[in-house]
Amino acid sequence: MSAVGLLPRTQSLHRSPFPPVRPGMAALPSACPRHLLPLSLGLFQGAVVLFFALFVTYDKPSARAEDANLAANQLHGIFPLFQDIQVMLVVGLGLLLMFLPRYGLSAVTHNFLLLNFSTQWALVLKGLLHHFQHGQAHLDLHNLLTAEFAAVTVLISVGAILGRTSPCQLLVMAVCEVPIYFTSEWAIITCLGSLDVGGTITIHVFSCYFGLGVSKALFGTARRLVHPKETPTPRSDLLSLVGTLILWVFWPSFVAVLCQPGDAQHRAILNTFLAMSASAVTTVVASSLLERNSKLSPGHVQNGSLAGGVAIGAVADMAMLPVAALALGSLSAVACVLGFRFLTPLLARKLALQDQCGIHNLHGLPGILGAMASAAAILVASEDTSGSHFSQVSPVGGNASEAAGGQWGNHGAGRQALCQVAGLAVAIGGSLLAGLLTGTVLRLPCLAQPPEQLCFDDALYFKVQDQAESSGPGSTTEEGAMALKERV
Repeated sequence: MSAVGLLPRTQSLHRSPFPPVRPGMAALPSACPRHLLPLSLGLFQGAVVLFFALFVTYDKPSARAEDANLAANQLHGIFPLFQDIQVMLVVGLGLLLMFLPRYGLSAVTHNFLLLNFSTQWALVLKGLLHHFQHGQAHLDLHNLLTAEFAAVTVLISVGAILGRTSPCQLLVMAVCEVPIYFTSEWAIITCLGSLDVGGTITIHVFSCYFGLGVSKALFGTARRLVHPKETPTPRSDLLSLVGTLILWVFWPSFVAVLCQPGDAQHRAILNTFLAMSASAVTTVVASSLLERNSKLSPGHVQNGSLAGGVAIGAVADMAMLPVAALALGSLSAVACVLGFRFLTPLLARKLALQDQCGIHNLHGLPGILGAMASAAAILVASEDTSGSHFSQVSPVGGNASEAAGGQWGNHGAGRQALCQVAGLAVAIGGSLLAGLLTGTVLRLPCLAQPPEQLCFDDALYFKVQDQAESSGPGSTTEEGAMALKERV
């Protein structure tokens, strides 16, 4: 995710357009409790501990050897994929966000904090729902995975407002987004019956437009100049590219983890690899053709190489031809690169839409393309193999195709294709509206949104040892940072 090309550059990078910040300036947010962040996190963690003590337990060990062996085999099959996803979210995504040269500590730490906070919050919500329906909640690895998928939506959405918000705002955003995600997923998967094993619609499209809605409501209609500290450096771009490589390697596990073991999971892994391989090659081609002197844009490579993994999720385990996965990966990469080159500046200029990490290009456009590809794949599926084309396991549990997969004629396939399109519409419309409402909440003064002068700087939230590196032209003055930290 890169900020390259987000806004027209109207200021010199060697001279800050913002005046120096001094203690007591009106630009600082209104006073709020000094320890709001540790206090709120401490209360949250205490409440989670109490909830787990009262309502959550593990399944009892089975007395039958056959059941015990089956559970062990299932664990051995899913746990390696679970570990891959952990590496993706903690290391890969954290490094990907380090394209901001003076915000690396904050980006990685806030990503790590939001992952744990959102996962625990999702487990509490799922536990409450299970408690009211069935009594005491039972925790297993599948529940933990679905909770982490809810956390992924928060991590993606935050990319739209990265560097311009306080940790308190990010936590409030997570509190709002997780239950909205569960509601959206229920409507798309359970009510509409859409097929989306890899989260193309329910995760990527939803989180993209939720984040854009938050950004629009939070920053309003004012066009913002390029901040002197948001331009990537070669070092920050290199770290971000390392994050891309880690995500690229482990992405098939993210797509395949909820597939039915066996042929469906095998197809998902193969299709995901093919799509991502094609997107990596096509990204280099598209970026070279669009950039001056055929040079590559780091932002294009960091994002376009992953676009195939976003698009393939809705069709990954369908028994389509390998060439379809390659074509979808290539098209998604082209859409991503063109989005960075043309669409993002257009949206910033016409709608004053801030998208710091370009989530619309990596998650929105390829997600829409993948959803439409799933509808097309269903329509062209041959009648004699329809039962094997759709074998996806719903993220909320159960087999999404059991009710319809083997009974479709042409009318049934057409109706399922409409369900795919309807699920896409619900994901976009519902998340955008919810994001606008959440962004309005985040404007509360007590959440201490940093002023423009102090954005994109680790010194605002961390004890930075090397002050000399942060004291160049256009950097935040130590007095200004300390003045705001007294209020956060």
